[in-house]
Amino acid sequence: MATQGRRGFGWWCKRVLLALVLLFVVWNLWILGHVVMWRWVNPSETAFMEHQLDRLRDEDPQAELRHQWVPYAKISNHLKRALVASEDAKFLEHDGFDWEGIQVAWEKNLKKGRIVAGGSTISQQLAKNLFLSGRRTPWRKLEEAIITVMLEAVLDKRRIFEIYLNVIEWGDGVFGAEAAARHYYGGRAASLSRAQSARLAAMVTNPRYYDVHRGDRRLARKAAIIQRRMGYADIP
Repeated sequence: MATQGRRGFGWWCKRVLLALVLLFVVWNLWILGHVVMWRWVNPSETAFMEHQLDRLRDEDPQAELRHQWVPYAKISNHLKRALVASEDAKFLEHDGFDWEGIQVAWEKNLKKGRIVAGGSTISQQLAKNLFLSGRRTPWRKLEEAIITVMLEAVLDKRRIFEIYLNVIEWGDGVFGAEAAARHYYGGRAASLSRAQSARLAAMVTNPRYYDVHRGDRRLARKAAIIQRRMGYADIP
């Protein structure tokens, strides 16, 4: 009887493990289907946008996100160069992961004893925003890596960057380049100047904070550094 009980327990463990593997495969096939679709169809929202809208509606049930999709050609090249210079200088060179940047970030974090640098590429940031929660877990990092590989395999760099420019957070409830241009400068993404673009790129690491603290000296310093680097940034 004891032997039968042990066999029964092992059998159930195998069934549960198989079910988890199948669920994992189905989930990633669902994600892959969306990535393939986005070669031609623009995503209307992301997991991160949904999360932020829920947060805003906890305070105001009528709250809406400020977001408007614009084609790649209608976004200022200044903003594109500023973001590459700020977030991912090797964007056109890597396959989704900047291994040197990851190593540098790891060393900085070890030295400080806390997370001060992420080393995430534009593709990794997009993967996280499209599908994942904001919780930092080993599972999320693994899934982020898998989705990054999908994005790089299915979409070209121009399309990855176009989606990124249209969905990243730029303030409290503000998403995408067009909404950011209107929110901060009362204009369109196509007409952003070099200085405006550098300042918007500087906000990406902490957009809700800088939305409220627009006079923060750190923002001005970072924007100045980005503006100096923009001339060396290659864009799709």
